[in-house]
Amino acid sequence: MSQVSQLSPELTRGVLQLARALLVAVRNWTLYPPEHPTVRASIDRFSDAIRDSTLGAIFAVSVTPDTLMIEGAPADASQGSIAEAAAMLHDRDIVTITFIGTVGPEAIHAFLRLLTMDSAERRQRGGPARIWSAVGHDSIGIEQLDYEKVLKREEGEVAEPAKRDDLWRSIVLSIVGGQKSVFDGREQQRMLAIAGSPGDIGDLATAVAAPKCTLDGSPMITSQAATVLAAFRHLTSIVSVMSPDKMPEVMSNLATAATQLDPHVIMQLMQSPDDPAVPVVAGMASAFDDVKVAQLLATALALDGQASDRLATIFNTIAPDEDRKRRVLTLTRSLLSETDFGRSGQFQVLWASTEELLVSYNDKAFVSDTYRNALDGVGTRAERMSAVDLPEELPEWMESLGQASVRGLSVTMLIDLFTIEQDPARAADMAPDMSALTEDLLMSGAYDDALTVTRALQTRAAAPKAMGRDACRQALDQLGESLAMRETVALIGDVDDDGWKAIKAVIDSIGVSSVEALKGAIIVEQDNVTTDRAEAIITGFGSKAVMRLASLVSDSRWFVQRRGARLLGRIGSADGVPMLQPLLRQSDPRVAREAVAALGVIPDPAAARAIHTVLRAATGDVRRAVIEALVAEKDPRVVPMLVRILEESQPLGKDHEVVLETIEALGTVGTDASVAILVNMAQRKKFFGGKKLRALKERSVDALAKVGTAKSAAALKEAAATGDGALRKLAAQRIRV
Repeated sequence: MSQVSQLSPELTRGVLQLARALLVAVRNWTLYPPEHPTVRASIDRFSDAIRDSTLGAIFAVSVTPDTLMIEGAPADASQGSIAEAAAMLHDRDIVTITFIGTVGPEAIHAFLRLLTMDSAERRQRGGPARIWSAVGHDSIGIEQLDYEKVLKREEGEVAEPAKRDDLWRSIVLSIVGGQKSVFDGREQQRMLAIAGSPGDIGDLATAVAAPKCTLDGSPMITSQAATVLAAFRHLTSIVSVMSPDKMPEVMSNLATAATQLDPHVIMQLMQSPDDPAVPVVAGMASAFDDVKVAQLLATALALDGQASDRLATIFNTIAPDEDRKRRVLTLTRSLLSETDFGRSGQFQVLWASTEELLVSYNDKAFVSDTYRNALDGVGTRAERMSAVDLPEELPEWMESLGQASVRGLSVTMLIDLFTIEQDPARAADMAPDMSALTEDLLMSGAYDDALTVTRALQTRAAAPKAMGRDACRQALDQLGESLAMRETVALIGDVDDDGWKAIKAVIDSIGVSSVEALKGAIIVEQDNVTTDRAEAIITGFGSKAVMRLASLVSDSRWFVQRRGARLLGRIGSADGVPMLQPLLRQSDPRVAREAVAALGVIPDPAAARAIHTVLRAATGDVRRAVIEALVAEKDPRVVPMLVRILEESQPLGKDHEVVLETIEALGTVGTDASVAILVNMAQRKKFFGGKKLRALKERSVDALAKVGTAKSAAALKEAAATGDGALRKLAAQRIRV
């Protein structure tokens, strides 16, 4: 079961967009040369996604085999792009990617070359981080798996104190639940090990803070700070008892771990009252060196865009010395100079006021202790007030400002602009924007809005003299093959009937290009709801979909070939015959049987000739298997083909056995359309026909009897009355039976 994301909705969308853009860029880089327009467009989109996610600050993405993580919080792994991007990066031995400031095209080019490098070469050269340090760009940082540590861990040489086992979960749940009970021996040993690693401390702090969020995913800073402080106090208490000589080291580790967490949480934590028995806040304040304080300060300033009185208070607590303040501010300015925030034109003005506030701030002369305590408790009061009954109209007010309303307004405005546009060039330029909007709508599950946009594109693409007609058609084609469409198709087996109806309407409006996305849903061995729905849409496109199924019949896997043959048979177009013919020679009988059945229902002479050729070449069980495949479903559409085979065969010559089995097949299908040819076969005459002639008459009479219709019964009576001697005798016997 996938883990629910604890990220805010805005960050969730940003990470999803970043993952999608990365996957598209990697795929296009492998398919086209770097100067190709498709590659340039995907690189621009990836660059935009990075910019929107980082907002000019440092933005780190951690990688696990199943999902991406931001500051220890997992992204929504149920989104296909998130899981696929995580698997791709993990497969390349990447642990963390850090984007620093503006990431230009040169850096993205180098990054894509690294990701598409042969895996053997990448590991031979020391891994992605080592390669990147030699050929990469400063705007992207890469951390890789520690190969030596992994090997030692596999050999049992290295302990893993923070592994996510039952013991870890027990510790996290105890801290989150605010339990005061004493930890048992195993838990104490694990926490003692965690206290020795800043990274493990940061993981523990992130895990215990993650549940403290509102229903919309927004962090409750005060609660998170209290929970993290509780975790730090548990760690220091255990260390003070079990290994008191390590207390200075643990305080330093706590300070290092704090620089990895949300600065707002740390600022709230540093304002919390200290426990005399376990003075964690004071210990951390003394353990912060200049670099750690500068990192915390730079992150807070980059996120907020300005200094605040609250930040000044924390800064004054950690660095009360004037000389140290100057040193820290110099380091902070150096760190910020590498970000967009530090490069902005207003930074000099903002920095001057920030420096003045942080260096000279002292509110003791203006703020009483009572008022300061009241300010410190404002976060807690805000959380209490959130539980107060709200006005009845509030849901309606909020809905008007909600994502769905804003999204619907965006769709309406874009379509209106597209409709009234009078410049052909600008109308053509708007088509890709509408396609990109549709992708976003599909990814967010807004299928009704996506249908509105695709129908607008479809209407313009179908109008012979409409402005931007070709661009609209191209936009629909690209949309049908897009990653967003592939991920939407992956959901069709999980949605209810109303959801499926909405998705189907979108696919129908996009057109036959959606087959490329639908194929991904049917490349499975067993049938299910997904395959049933996908096959229904594909066959609904008719002959237009035939050529897009070539990749299925040419696949090396038997079940994929069988699926392709089945679809071609359901479509029943003559264009599918050349693709089905090679499948008749497949060694796997399941594929050959499906190909025969498909050819049997295609009303085209080429299909009949293909089956006839197989029947002539086959003998015994193989030929019988072909015949059984033709009549297995008793589909009356195979009758014209069987009739054509008989008409083009030599019943008493080299095709005698083929004719006998084909006659038997006609009797099995049982339709009036076969009566005429069966009567013709029964009435054949030849001097010295011998056993072959008698077998032909017997098999024809038996087939007429098996058809079992009024027309076949009348034919038998007429044969018994007017046929030659042998035919009259055989027909009379069948009538008596």
